[in-house]
Amino acid sequence: MPKTAQEGATHSPAAGSPAAPGSGGPSSGAEGPRAGGPAVAEPSAEESSAERSSAAGPRSGPPLTAEQQLVREGDVAGDYLERLLDVLDYDGDIDLDVEAGRAVVSIDGGEDLDRLVGDRGAVLEALQELTRLAVQQSSGNRSRLMLDIAGWRQTRRDELTELGTRTAKDVLASGDSARLRPMTPFERKVVHDAVARVKGVSSESEGEEPRRQVVVFRGA
Repeated sequence: MPKTAQEGATHSPAAGSPAAPGSGGPSSGAEGPRAGGPAVAEPSAEESSAERSSAAGPRSGPPLTAEQQLVREGDVAGDYLERLLDVLDYDGDIDLDVEAGRAVVSIDGGEDLDRLVGDRGAVLEALQELTRLAVQQSSGNRSRLMLDIAGWRQTRRDELTELGTRTAKDVLASGDSARLRPMTPFERKVVHDAVARVKGVSSESEGEEPRRQVVVFRGA
């Protein structure tokens, strides 16, 4: 912020100016009160303390609650993504929310947004990681923020929930385990949640990224 108060300039006497009476010339020490001049009152202890507090800047407020921290994450993410859309010259409406203990940011309404999703959400996952890093840089805390673009995650969630439920029922009926194709962490979680709602079957993830897969099997 630009400073509004002018800073005091150091001012030296012009050549030939008379020295202070009784000084015999410039003095390096502090001058005492001049005779007949007004007395300068020393600041009280309270005033000195107040000045020190003012110089130190405003005191930090109380720590943010978990809910407030998530709202702040959403605000930072929204600003970051808005700048990104401006650079790309893409249209889109940014919506901020908090769900299940994490900030959720959605972008909808633009004709070009599918390009920010990519094949099977690959570009979306990369943008989510970049947005999380922007939030972490601002807050100093690791973020679990969820980003959705053009409703892709919700549509994919519905598809994977149906897949997980159907696979769990097939495994329960046949007794044979089923291995699904490699999925992202988001996709695997949706499938695990769907399988968990079918009694008598379980699921786990096997393999290494990016080839990690969900295996569904009959429970003991």
